[in-house]
Amino acid sequence: MELEVLGTEECLRLLGTAQLGRIAYTDQALPAVVPVNFVLHDGSVVFRTGHGGKLAAAVRNAVVAFEVDDVDATLRTGWSVTAVGYARVVREPAERDALLALGLRAWAPGEHPVFFVIVPGILHGRRIPGTTTTVSRAPNGQGSGAGPGA
Repeated sequence: MELEVLGTEECLRLLGTAQLGRIAYTDQALPAVVPVNFVLHDGSVVFRTGHGGKLAAAVRNAVVAFEVDDVDATLRTGWSVTAVGYARVVREPAERDALLALGLRAWAPGEHPVFFVIVPGILHGRRIPGTTTTVSRAPNGQGSGAGPGA
């Protein structure tokens, strides 16, 4: 079983299947990662936040990373996609109206009138194919099959 490196089209397809991702940015010279719900629109990541929020201040016109993934622990398979690009705030009324029409609502409580768009300049993805290896549990709870802790 080998790790599969995903192409751009597959990365975008997988991004489009997710609703929740993680945005990685710099906060006071330290890395920070927060979950945000989002939509993929015309190949760009779109999310909402508040005007005076810490996230809005930190990511405005900054280079950020955005990550989504899906894992099946039972089958020991999954994928991960990371997009890197500038996070820009949407200021044009016509673009804002078009994004409002997408129906994206922030999951976090409070007002979230600010739209951000990340156009990926770098897009990486990887998939771990499923395995047919069965992991059985010994009486002491330790795995006796292949894999971590075996």
